This record gives sequence, structure tokens and C-alpha cells, in this order.
Amino acid sequence: MSTPEVKKEKLRLDKYLWSIRVFKSRSLATEAIEKGRVKLQGESVKASRNVVIGDVYEARTEHKNWILKVTQLLDGRLAYAEAVKYYEDLTPVEELERVRQVAATFQTGKRLSKIGRPTKKNRRDLGDFLD
Repeated sequence: MSTPEVKKEKLRLDKYLWSIRVFKSRSLATEAIEKGRVKLQGESVKASRNVVIGDVYEARTEHKNWILKVTQLLDGRLAYAEAVKYYEDLTPVEELERVRQVAATFQTGKRLSKIGRPTKKNRRDLGDFLD
């Protein structure tokens, strides 16, 4: 698999946001732009807008409010480790901390060890101990 070359021509905003992995699909990027969740200097933009190096975009996703500065244009979707080289993340530290806290409190449905109601095995052991 070859890596896409740096593109020096036009690049649509929705394709750029998808390529740098802010959104999982290009259609989700387009939908977010149409709903006004992506802004350039505080104003909503269109999905077909050409991205220019140096632009600073604010993008609201389901989990994070991004502030991104375009550093390079790219031709296609890349792995995350490569994609981070094409933008500068200017997201405030407070937002990053909020995202970390939300991720830390995410419940998988599994009961935490030694917290809450005893398991069936614990109840049997306790019954054996009391008898």
C-alpha cells in the first residue's frame, strides 16, 4: 500500500476532515459541515470549500471539539500516525482534559472488582464460612 503524496491543488473541506481522521466517513464530515458544526473564523462553511494551508477550523464531533490548523494538503486517507502530520491540533487543554475524564468514566457494563454486590461464588463462600 503506497502512501498518498502531498497534494498541492484543490482539496474539499469534507475530504480533508475525513482524510485526517476527524470523522469516520466522508458522509459524516459532510453532514457535520451542513449542520454548522464546522466553522472557519466563527462562520459556517460549505463542504465544497477549498482548504487552504494556514486555515484554522473549529469542528465539533460527538466526543471532542477540535481546533485544527491546516499545515499540509493530502491526496487520500492515511493511517492516524501519518495523518497527524497534516494538521496542528490547537484544541485547548481544558477540552482535552474533559475528553480524558469522559473516557475514564466510560462504563463497559462489567462490574468493577470488589465493588458492589457479591458474585455467586462470593455468596457461596460466605455461606460456607457462616455454616
